[in-house]
Amino acid sequence: MAFTIAHTDRPLGELNTTPLIDVLLVLLVMFVITIPVASHSLTVDLPRACTHCPAIDDVKNKVTIEQSGTVRWNEQAVNEATLRDLLRQTQAMPVEPQLQYEPDGNASYAQSARVLNLIRRAGVTKLGFVGNERYRSFRAD
Repeated sequence: MAFTIAHTDRPLGELNTTPLIDVLLVLLVMFVITIPVASHSLTVDLPRACTHCPAIDDVKNKVTIEQSGTVRWNEQAVNEATLRDLLRQTQAMPVEPQLQYEPDGNASYAQSARVLNLIRRAGVTKLGFVGNERYRSFRAD
């Protein structure tokens, strides 16, 4: 296949895009260089060793709710008024003890919500849920 160029005095009708592409590539490189590095960071205050802080109390109180609806404080059955008083007494201690909460899997949701609401209103900050690992997987019966 032969390629011939016609010699005419007319100007070429095609646009030379090479300089345009060169300028665009230079601009693209400049924009990439000037964009700040995206860094997402989250500031978290981690606990530090404290030599002048009071010793941590190892007392751990446990609140359980049975399937029958009975609320127990360290294995002793209590009513809501007694539970409220016990929670108030733990808040008055110099070092707040940990409160472990363990409802039975078949306990009433309403009863569990009432007890959690009592705990929240008492201002307990050291609350742990015990026994949740039992409910990680369910059997299809």
